[in-house]
Amino acid sequence: MRSRLDSYFGVRAAGSTIRREVVGGLTTFLTMAYILVVNPAILADAGMATDGALLATALASAFATLLMGLVANLPVGLAPGMGLNAFFAYTICAHPDTSWQIGLGLIVMVSIVFFLLTIGRVRTLLTVAVPPTLRFAAAVGIGLFIAFIGLKSAGIVVAHPVTFVALGDISAPHTLLAVLGLGATLLFVARGIASSIFWGLLLTAIAGAVTGLVTVQGSWVELPSGRLPGLDVQVVEALRPQYLLLGITLLFFALFDAMGTLYAVGAEAKLLDERGNFPRLGRALMVDASGALAGGLLGTSSVTCYIESATGVSVGARTGLASVVTGIAFLGALFFMPLIAAVGAGVSAGGQVFTPVTAPALVVVGILMTRSVVRIDWSDITECVPAFLTIVIMPFTFSIAHGLAVGFISYAFMKLCSGRWREAHWLVYLLAVLFATLYYWGGGH
Repeated sequence: MRSRLDSYFGVRAAGSTIRREVVGGLTTFLTMAYILVVNPAILADAGMATDGALLATALASAFATLLMGLVANLPVGLAPGMGLNAFFAYTICAHPDTSWQIGLGLIVMVSIVFFLLTIGRVRTLLTVAVPPTLRFAAAVGIGLFIAFIGLKSAGIVVAHPVTFVALGDISAPHTLLAVLGLGATLLFVARGIASSIFWGLLLTAIAGAVTGLVTVQGSWVELPSGRLPGLDVQVVEALRPQYLLLGITLLFFALFDAMGTLYAVGAEAKLLDERGNFPRLGRALMVDASGALAGGLLGTSSVTCYIESATGVSVGARTGLASVVTGIAFLGALFFMPLIAAVGAGVSAGGQVFTPVTAPALVVVGILMTRSVVRIDWSDITECVPAFLTIVIMPFTFSIAHGLAVGFISYAFMKLCSGRWREAHWLVYLLAVLFATLYYWGGGH
């Protein structure tokens, strides 16, 4: 058995051992495991049933991660992307006439286009065309957006009729639990503990169980159950012109999200060659595209490569065997759905529903995403203006799509006004005109 695994994945040739691959795969799973709690909680805000969203999340993550290991032979885990799920729940499904069924249809359609672009190698061309400033700014803006949702879900930030937002009641039990969880998670992060978000979630859930805020209905372990949301997907409805802006924005994420993750993990694992090229990049991108399509068909937001895979690499994972272990772990999690659902369940207080266990994870993920702000050239006015507008528009309008659209428009505008129009790719101007036209005729909706 060992010899077959070594032969198929080339474990020894990669300078690793089967034990390291197993440990690396489990480490990656523990680092990513928070998505099994956080993603269903976010999709529930879009109207999905939590148990169905959990089932889809686990199955889609397992499928895509196993595919990455078996086909691309890379130690990279995949799951519904943070930011992508927020875009689905709080932008796509926030439209009064857009149900989550239509939202899933949009994901399926965009994923098909994404897959075709990957086959045609167009994705690499587009990655070069879009300015790094907008990629970094998008990550920062999404980070702030997710952190804001986390603070709101914890009850730390509440609505106010005059100042729009205000500090919530910190003494409320659910808010105290969230503050405890946030402090514990940040402590783990500060100490450099692997899987900090997972352990923070676990500690917060235990504290919630002790205080009675978190309860498990029935047994902790049972056979997988629930109806897959993907059975109700509405693809035809998603073809309406009014969803064009949303589709373009979703495609933008699909095109660039995994590329950055793959190169970051590849650098950590020393997989890049002397020219910085990523091995088996074509296969990896096809797996990513297949995962996105599978996510939509199963009933969750787009699946993508996870930067948390770097934790598995850091303990020695170098081949796809680690991904196979991670994928099997996701399948095993299906038997603990009652426990996972209880951790992500909401707490009712004052006519509102709060999620104190998952809220700290959202805040910490947001913090980690905003670190890209240092990679923006703030000394160049033509770069900092579009970056700033992209970053602030996302949380201020509660829309990732608006932030990206304004980013492209302002980037093209600033380069033209400064006479440095050659510094922007023609695709930037095309997208800027397209976004501006959509806003003029459709009000941005």
